[in-house]
Amino acid sequence: MKTKTMALSCLICLGVLFVGYEFSRAEAGTDEASLRVGVVNVRRIFRDCKRNITYRAEAVAEQSKVRQELGKLAKEIEVAEAGLKTLKPGSDDHLARVKAILEKRANLNALQDYNKQQRGLKDKRWTEGLYEEILRMTGKLAEEKGLGLVFDKDEPAFPASSSDELMLTLSTNKLLYSGGCSDITDDVIARLDAARGTSDE
Repeated sequence: MKTKTMALSCLICLGVLFVGYEFSRAEAGTDEASLRVGVVNVRRIFRDCKRNITYRAEAVAEQSKVRQELGKLAKEIEVAEAGLKTLKPGSDDHLARVKAILEKRANLNALQDYNKQQRGLKDKRWTEGLYEEILRMTGKLAEEKGLGLVFDKDEPAFPASSSDELMLTLSTNKLLYSGGCSDITDDVIARLDAARGTSDE
């Protein structure tokens, strides 16, 4: 009876040891996977990816063209205002010229406001779309590389240009050290450049 009890106790101990061993292996595997961390520098991706460089160049060219058109209209207003000096104040011609100038100036102001709003909205949509794609590609790369977490590795520039900018940097720069983490910034840029043309608007 004593022998059976001892044998049963040994079996139970072995079972507990085996379960504990397997559990510790599972936990170690989980810890190992959760400790695989990656970083990306989103600001550098925006700066260096060819798609954004092309968009910015096109935006600059478009704005240059718009500024030329607005400048031409402003010049016409200047010429018309100079012509007022040759007309008798209060005359029908003078009043007609004043009305035309006011209408042109109102048109110029409206076009300037419209251009500013259109440019802002277009830039906003572009930035949102590109950022969504950066997030999507970062997620795919993280899965492929077995990364459990990916942080934005921003690189603040010092000295700051103002106290407000410094406070903004201090409040938004959360990743202070990333030694040993996988930096997948170049991989994300490469994926964005490779996908260029397939998802451009």
